[in-house]
Formats: sequence, C-alpha cells, structure tokens
Amino acid sequence: MADLVTVIGGSGFVGRYVVRALARAGYRVRVAVRRPHLAGDLRVHGDVGQIEPVKCSVHRPADLENAIQGADAVVYLPGVLYERGHQNFDELSHQGAEAAAQAAKNAGAKRFVLVSAIGADTKSPSRYGQAKAKGEEAVRAIFKSAVILRPSIVFGPEDDFFNRFGKMATQAPALPLINGGKTKFQPVYVGDVAEAVVRAISTEAAAGKTYELGGPQTYSFKALMEIVLQETQRDRWLLPLPSFIVLPIGFCLALMARMIPFSPPITHDQVQMLKRDNVTGRGANGLKDLGVTPTALEVIVPQYLVRFRPQGQYSPSRISRV
Repeated sequence: MADLVTVIGGSGFVGRYVVRALARAGYRVRVAVRRPHLAGDLRVHGDVGQIEPVKCSVHRPADLENAIQGADAVVYLPGVLYERGHQNFDELSHQGAEAAAQAAKNAGAKRFVLVSAIGADTKSPSRYGQAKAKGEEAVRAIFKSAVILRPSIVFGPEDDFFNRFGKMATQAPALPLINGGKTKFQPVYVGDVAEAVVRAISTEAAAGKTYELGGPQTYSFKALMEIVLQETQRDRWLLPLPSFIVLPIGFCLALMARMIPFSPPITHDQVQMLKRDNVTGRGANGLKDLGVTPTALEVIVPQYLVRFRPQGQYSPSRISRV
C-alpha cells in the first residue's frame, strides 16, 4: 500500500497543487482542512479513495492528532498575507506549525515538510517574516529532520499577485510602485513548488535541509508591473509611492480587513515586506538541488492574464512593450 501523506491546509492555492502532485506520484493523501465539505473537488485529482479531506483546525490538538494519525509524512502549508480574527501570522505560521510538528513526532511520522517563505527572519521588519522564522525554529527544535521550503512569490492561474494587479489594471488609472518599484523578486511557479514538496518527502538526502525556491529569473517590482500591463494590454501609469505615504494607508486597510470581509490591496505589513528583496540567497539550496527545473514566468503568466485584456482572449495581439 502506498505511503500516506497528510497535507495540512491542502485546499488553498498552493495546497491544491501539492495534493495533485502527491497523488500523481502515487501517495495516498489525507487533506486536513477547516471545511472538508468545500474540498470535495480535490478527490477527482486522484484515483477512487486516494484523496480524503478531513476536518482539522490547527488550533485544536485533537484535530491534528486525528488528521496525522498513521501518516508517513506531514506537509504544513497554512499561512495568511493579512490578519483576520484567529487567522493571524503567529497562530498560523508559528504556533500552528509548532503544534503540527509535535503531533507528527508523537504519531511517528518519518518526514515533516514546512512550506515557509523567503524573507523568514526574526529580525524582519514585517510581522509576517518574523512569524515564519519563529515557525521554522519551532519545527526544527521538535522535528530535526524536517525539510523547510522557502518560496519567493508563487505564481499560477489562481495566484493572488498577478491576478490582483491584472484586475487593478482594468479599473485604476495607475499601478503603484511601492518604494519606487525597486524591490527584487524571483517568482516561482506553483507547480514547481508542489513538485519540490514531493521531492522533499521522497529524497532521503533532503532531510534536515532548507531550500529556497525561486524561478529562473529575477525581476524588479516595476518590471513585474510592466509585464502585467503588457499581458493585459492596458496603458496605465506606473506611479512611484514612497513607503511613508503607503504605510498609513496600509494600516487603515489592514484594520478594516479585521472587521469587514474583504481582501485589502495592501497592508502596512506588506509594505514592510517590500523593503527587502525577495530572492534566493547566494549558495542556498534550491529547486535544482531537488531535481526540479524552474519554469519561466513568461510561459505561464500570459495564459491567465489574458482574461484581463479589453476583449479577453479575443483581443488582438500586439507588439511587446517590455
């Protein structure tokens, strides 16, 4: 019988690709989510009975114990980009990861994979980065052979980066360049992140290591906005905004998001994150060390940004401006 992998947070953007990749690799997958009745569509990504959603809140030890019982490996994915209620940085990225690692150790799991983020640092100017770093430290203290994966911005058809700015390009006269748009990013394809999770579980040499996952090319934030405008065929200004102007706006939007169910375009914590480049470190283990060839952004992003063109897929092609 194939090994059983519990994927905590498997119904999110990255999680769905991870579940699909594990099923394709022949694993049995238990998908631990808060609302399993909304994750039934994941079953079709595997054979009958191969993928099973179960109810689990990372705040409840009994839920974690039940979800992890009998699993050979555990993958921890939960995280948020802005806080709302119990869905905050520390409880998900730090305390939740720590509780899951302890439950995995108690259950005798052989491998634990934590999906963190580039920028995880206890000295980060953002609370998001601090919480990610604390989660990594807690997991390492409990599960010494854990594999930590740190992706840069993850892109794919359902992402919250290119889709957000693609939609903004259809509505706003300008796209913002926070901190002048100079921050560097190394966007990584969600399918490559999912394959990295599979390799982290199946490769013995990966035990106890940290991998920084980035795509084949580095871009400035301004260059990414130019790609958005090119692919959506929109003529918009690129408006430089210093952080001291955006910070109070982001603070107000983050406060509103705690009380009103909406996704803020920017928060003060995200502005703080943009003060540092989001690229893989020199000499760091990466996708290639896991046997994964990085996918170029230009191969994937145009396929889904086309829907933001003036006439969608029927818009005529035009010469690139980038």
